[in-house]
Amino acid sequence: MKKSKHASLFTKHSDERDRSPVRSTRRVLIVAVPPVRTLDVFGPLEVFGDANRSRSDGPIYEINIISGGMDRDVLTHLGTTLRTDRTFREYRGPVDTLLVAGFDGVSKVRYESKFLSWLKDRCGSSRRFGSVCTGALVLAEAGLLDGRRATTHWNWCEELARDYPRVTVDPTPIYVRDGNCYTSAGVTAGIDLALALVEEDLGRSVALKAAQMMVVFLRRPGGQSQFSATLMAQISAKSPLNDLLAWLPDNIRRDLSVKSLAQRAAMSPRNFARLFQQEVGRTPARYIEDLRLEAARRQIESAAMSFEEVAVSCGFTSAEILRRAFERRLGVSPRQYRASFGRARVR
Repeated sequence: MKKSKHASLFTKHSDERDRSPVRSTRRVLIVAVPPVRTLDVFGPLEVFGDANRSRSDGPIYEINIISGGMDRDVLTHLGTTLRTDRTFREYRGPVDTLLVAGFDGVSKVRYESKFLSWLKDRCGSSRRFGSVCTGALVLAEAGLLDGRRATTHWNWCEELARDYPRVTVDPTPIYVRDGNCYTSAGVTAGIDLALALVEEDLGRSVALKAAQMMVVFLRRPGGQSQFSATLMAQISAKSPLNDLLAWLPDNIRRDLSVKSLAQRAAMSPRNFARLFQQEVGRTPARYIEDLRLEAARRQIESAAMSFEEVAVSCGFTSAEILRRAFERRLGVSPRQYRASFGRARVR
C-alpha cells in the first residue's frame, strides 16, 4: 500500500527528535488500532506539538505513534495507510502518557492477546493513560476500565456498556477523568482532552497558545455535553415535547419559567418538569441555559454587539448574568471568548 504523506513527514520529524540531545521530556504514545481514525491520532498530536513549539526553553513532549498490530503500516478508516513509528512489540522506552486512538467498525475488531498484555502493562506503568473515541473499547478489553467511570463516542456507548458491564459508562460528557485514566468522546473531543492534559502539565497560557494555533476553543469543559441543545431537540423527535423543543430556540428572550412552559405544553408544572427531565435528560432550567449560551456564543463570535446587547438578545437579564453563566459553564468570560473567537469589531 502507498504510505501516507503526512505520516511519513511525522516519522521524519520523530526520527530527528530521537537524535536530539537528551532533555527532561515526557514521552507520549498515541496507539493506532486499525482501521484507525486519522483525526483521533493527529488531533492530539497537533496539540502536543504546538505546546512544544510554544515553549521558549524547548520541547517537553516526545511523541510516538505506535501500531497496535504486527506491522508499522496501519490501515485508516479512509482506506489509506498510516506509517507509525514502531509497532507495540518494538517499543521499549518509558511512557508518561498513553492514548489509544479511535477506529471504525468496533464490533469487527479483534485484539491480539499480546497487544492487550502490552497495553495493560504500559498503562499500568505510565503516569496517565486514556483514549479518544472508540479507543475506550480497547482499554475496556484490556480490563483497564473495570470499576472506572468512562465515556466514548455516543454512537458506541451502548456497546461499551453492554460488552463491558464492569465499566460505568457516561454517554454525555466530552471527556471523563477517573484517577489517572482519561476517556473522551468522538473525534474533536480528543483535541479537548489533549488541551486539558497540556494545561494540567504546563499551565493555562501554554494550552491557550496551542488552542489559538489550532483555532479551537480553550477549552470545552470535560462535563460539557457531546450534543448541542438544539441537536438534542432533533434527537427527541418522538417526544411529546417535540413541538415545544422546536419552538424554544427561536424564543429564548421570552419568559421560559417552568410554569410558563408547562402552560404551553398543557401540563401541570410538576408533571411537565418530570417529563422534561425524563425525555431530554436535563432539567428545563439547564436546557434553557444551554440554548441561551449557544446563542450567546454565536453572537459573540460573529456580531458586533456589546455584552449587554448579547445578554438581552439571548434571554439573560444582564451582562453580569451572562458573564457568570459563561464562567460557570465554559470556564472563560465572554470577553476572553471574544478575544479568541470573535470575528467582528464591537461598536
